[in-house]
Amino acid sequence: MFWMVLPLTRYAEFSGRSRRKEYWMFALLLLMMAVALLGTSIRVAGSGPPNLAGLRLASSLLLSGIIALAFVVPLVAVQVRRFHDQDKSGWFVLLNLIPYIGVLVVLVFMLLDGTAGDNRFGPDPKAGERQPVS
Repeated sequence: MFWMVLPLTRYAEFSGRSRRKEYWMFALLLLMMAVALLGTSIRVAGSGPPNLAGLRLASSLLLSGIIALAFVVPLVAVQVRRFHDQDKSGWFVLLNLIPYIGVLVVLVFMLLDGTAGDNRFGPDPKAGERQPVS
């Protein structure tokens, strides 16, 4: 649970490095929330008088959209820190804006391990866990 909420505690921190575990646990949290919000929206739309179903669905989806917007900044921040962990500029996050291909490229980068040891963006977040290469 610690790794899931760590990006929220580092809400708009675009400096430093983040490890893969932090990014992917936060992504899992966002996925679980999206599924829960979608399920709630569908359930709310199906309950009550049928003539108000569209209004209930629209208001539920609007609330879901507002909640999703609140998580945009921490998602971008943790992606920037992941790029920093690989000794790349945080501006690589803008690859997400390229239709279709950009998201896949960023996904691949999020799967890659960071550089071992310190780099220009800070100390290695896995410093105590890495095994020395012999």
